[in-house]
Parts: sequence; structure tokens; C-alpha cells
Amino acid sequence: MIKFDRVSKRYPGSFDAIKNTTFEINQGDLVFVTGASGAGKSTLLKLIAGLERPTSGTVLINNQNVSQLKAAAIPYLRRNFGLIFQDHKLLYDRNCFENVALPLHINGILGEEAAKRIRAALDKVGLLAKEKSMPITLSGGEQQRLAIARAVVSRPAILIADEPTGNLDENYAADILGFLYAFQQVGVTVIIACHELPHNIPENMQTVMKVLHLQHGELSA
Repeated sequence: MIKFDRVSKRYPGSFDAIKNTTFEINQGDLVFVTGASGAGKSTLLKLIAGLERPTSGTVLINNQNVSQLKAAAIPYLRRNFGLIFQDHKLLYDRNCFENVALPLHINGILGEEAAKRIRAALDKVGLLAKEKSMPITLSGGEQQRLAIARAVVSRPAILIADEPTGNLDENYAADILGFLYAFQQVGVTVIIACHELPHNIPENMQTVMKVLHLQHGELSA
């Protein structure tokens, strides 16, 4: 599903964020991308999601060469992805239901079908009772769960989470890992970026996960 072949990403100033990187991620994999700040994790995620294009090498997503896609085709590629950011990027002038609705509206899904999907996503993360609440009234863990609901409402094949437990206490962090594992168990490819592996990864999650460790833009053993 995702294949990097000798991929590098160079930014202005000759800064190589990713260097000659090769790996494969198969459908339904659960992958942790680890590394210190500046190791290249965010750039790697952006390359996977088509938010950046490689300077050299090949990025294949569902057998499509990202570098060869026309600009107009990129939004269609991104429909395969659900993105979860560390800072949530929630809209604080809209309630929970309206936040989760946004990806569907962008894709032209409205009315009863949209409402059904939104409530199913909220229910999946335990927030159905708060669909009319404003995000500012939620706890940190609930805001992250709302971000997950928004990311999965379009039923993406690939779910990318950038530091999803970074600012959460241990109990909330365990809950978030449990939600992500549940999506992987139904066939969603889940990619989680973090500085280091969380110490509270559930045992059943440990048996299926893979780890890509980045150091100075390169994969290390």
C-alpha cells in the first residue's frame, strides 16, 4: 500500500530531512515512527500523505507514484487518509458534531448519510452524548478523541497520528492507543509518530506493531 524507494527530501538551505529511505507498509499494518525532535518524523508523514513530494526517490501510495500525480489529483489521493494532529486543529466556533462533519462536507456528503456517519464516529470514541458541546468544554483527552472521530468519519484506508498522546496523562494516552488499535483491527492502516515508544502500549497491540526508527533523517535498526 505504501512504498518508499530510496526517498530523500531536501528543503531550502540544503537541509535533508529524509535521506535515502526505503521501506514498505502493507494494508492493515500498525506502525510506530519514532525518533527525536528533528529526526524527520513529520516530514515522513507529510510524504506519505502527499502533503510533500520527494526531492528524489519514489513514493508509491496504492501503486500511484506521488511525484507523477498532477496537482489536481492530490486531493483525491488524500481522501485515503485520516490525519490526527497533536494540537487537534479543532474549530472552536463549531460544536463537536459540526467539527466531525467537516471532512464529509468537503467530500460532498450531506444530509442523513452525513449525520449517520458523524454519530457513528462520535459513538466509536465515546462522545456521542457530547455532539452539541463546544470543543473548549472538553478535556484534553476528549479533544483528542474528537480529532480521531473527525479523522475516521470519511472511512479512510490509512490513519496517520502525529504525537497523538504527547500532551495527555497516562490514562488518556492509554485510551487513545486503544482507539487507534481498534481501527487497525478492522483493516485500517495506522501510522503513529512519537518521540519514543509509549511505555503503556497494550500487550495485544505490541504483538502486531512494527517500528520505523528515524535518526537524522535515516532509518536505523
